[in-house]
Amino acid sequence: MQLRTHLKIDQSLSGKPIELKEGYALVELKTDERMVADEMGLVHGGFIFSLADYCAMLTVNEETVVLAGANVKFKKPVVVGDTLLAEGKLLSKEGKKRIVKVTVTRGGEEVFEGEFICVVPEKHVLAP
Repeated sequence: MQLRTHLKIDQSLSGKPIELKEGYALVELKTDERMVADEMGLVHGGFIFSLADYCAMLTVNEETVVLAGANVKFKKPVVVGDTLLAEGKLLSKEGKKRIVKVTVTRGGEEVFEGEFICVVPEKHVLAP
């Protein structure tokens, strides 16, 4: 399946698509020094959220998809050097609204989960 949305995302910061199917996405992120929050090597949660958000957008994979809301849980700390896998599954589709569940794992261990509310407007949100 062809990538149709968020084409200018820096994949080194938000993850690289590994698999795309209708209503499904698998995205990998290799954490690095740019993501470190402190001297202990903790990765800032914003990068984990970005990975999950990007995975949700790719799960919908519509050109104009945007995030409208999210309910998330950070379950385990992530440290620099960890490789994360985000798996997105479309739970529901009603009109322009899509609900996507995203689970992020490290070596099979769940570190993050979230439910993302995505919207697919008829035109780009910045279009006049």
